[in-house]
Amino acid sequence: MTIEYVDAGKAFDHSQLSNLPHSAPDVTRGVDYERILRARSESDNWLTYYGDYDGKRHSLLDQINAGNVKDLKVAWIFQASASGLIASTSTYAFEACPLVVDGVMFVTGWDGWLWALDAKTGEQLWRYKHAIPIDVTLCCANVNRGCAVANGKVYMVTQNAQLVALDATNGRKVWQKTIGDVRAGESASIAPLVVKDTLITGSAGGEYGVRGHIDCWDLETGEQRWRTYTVPKPGEPGSETWPADGEAWQRGGANHWVTGTFDPELNLYYAGTGNPAPDFDGEVREGDNLYTDSVVAVDVDTGEIKWHYQFTPHDLWDYDSTMEMTLFERDGKKLLAHFDKNGYMFVLDRTNGELQHVTPFVDRIDWGVITRDGKVTPRKYPDKEGEPCHFFPGPAGAKEWTHASYNPDHDLFYVPVADVGATATRRRREFKEGMPYWGAAVEVDIDNMAGSVSAFDSHGEEKWRHRLDNLPMAASTLSTAGDVVFAGTPAGEFLALHSQTGEKLWSFQCGSGHHSSPSTFTVDGKQYVAVPVGWGGWLEGIVPGMSGQGHGASLIVFSL
Repeated sequence: MTIEYVDAGKAFDHSQLSNLPHSAPDVTRGVDYERILRARSESDNWLTYYGDYDGKRHSLLDQINAGNVKDLKVAWIFQASASGLIASTSTYAFEACPLVVDGVMFVTGWDGWLWALDAKTGEQLWRYKHAIPIDVTLCCANVNRGCAVANGKVYMVTQNAQLVALDATNGRKVWQKTIGDVRAGESASIAPLVVKDTLITGSAGGEYGVRGHIDCWDLETGEQRWRTYTVPKPGEPGSETWPADGEAWQRGGANHWVTGTFDPELNLYYAGTGNPAPDFDGEVREGDNLYTDSVVAVDVDTGEIKWHYQFTPHDLWDYDSTMEMTLFERDGKKLLAHFDKNGYMFVLDRTNGELQHVTPFVDRIDWGVITRDGKVTPRKYPDKEGEPCHFFPGPAGAKEWTHASYNPDHDLFYVPVADVGATATRRRREFKEGMPYWGAAVEVDIDNMAGSVSAFDSHGEEKWRHRLDNLPMAASTLSTAGDVVFAGTPAGEFLALHSQTGEKLWSFQCGSGHHSSPSTFTVDGKQYVAVPVGWGGWLEGIVPGMSGQGHGASLIVFSL
């Protein structure tokens, strides 16, 4: 039986669902903090956004391997489809990472959708649709990156800045909390992360001049435990990096809109933050603008920022640093690796934030130079009103929000690289609440672009590169113990590459471009690989030559 649970606000009587039979097995009841701590050893499932707290996106499964991946076939396809009006004027995309618990898959979509599926057959068990106001302000695009599961519930954020807890057996809403101010332009697209008995989320909307924040919520009740703002107010540490007079800090951006990673031994959550507002126009926000374009290490019990590292001080290029902070060990040291939109790979000591080394990972970088000691020297930026400035990488970055994966056995990161320039022409805009606070007109290069899946060791040395045909990479990679790396391209190909050489072993044309995060799991001893497929969202601005391509709305699952 399929249950469809549509949240239509006061017009819908939630109690009508109380007597409906359970439509999905009660598999998430046993998912708790202790089990998530051991998630990688439980590779039959994909229990959390990155597959584990460390963000490696690496599975120990090896039934599908470099020797037999050529025999991969479609096991099933779930057509999510899209009908009716989509909230806001934004386009939409399928950007999620599917979770799997003991044969049940949970995956979110755009516009408030969440589905529970039979992970073996693709049969829909139940679906939930959150009511999103049609006039909601979104930045950037109508998207959602995933959910979290624990203690019999599924948790998701919504485009209108709500956090929702659902009964994992039938999709009935258990509680709902407001996590942002939609009137001011705040929204949410992050996959929540379960840590201990809490849930961590973050806000989006920096392009509307909001003040970013990270939030912690009680798993059972939804009660807010703490909120940490990522732009300090006057008198707080870091406030000296903003203008002493005026209100620039109140609309400074620095949103945390992609899931962070967590070190349970250090009790620290590593959150990436977004660009300062307004983008490009630095004259109205003189200073380094902490904690924009940074990683902040946050005590999960208190929300206190223990240390930070800023990748692009006083950002004038829209170089968010929200993407994954991968945790790994080398020579007995606890380290963190980060591939930033600015084109550089950073390795930090994750106990204190000290820079270990920094190296470029994309061919063309002319916006500025970062030396080995971390000193940043800008060279090109839109500094004059109305005067165009072309720079590499463009605002989409050398790597967008989509994630690298890391194979610890080979000490290799598999990075989705974009080599695309853009021209920004500074355009002063006065702040108005709820209106775009965008400091330039931007035109992305329509040609002369490149992309690859590139393998780098933890010292920053490139080991191999799989080049694309004049396209940037815009989807996450997935590493497995079978010596296979999976990656989807803007042209619709889903690739299997040899993890040690980059050799192309297999591909499948999915019919639409990729901008999501694949995952892998087993059911009844058989390994599957799942990838949501669907171009759209802000990608149409990253690759303007592909504007108007069919969005796609399919979840495709492969097996031998």
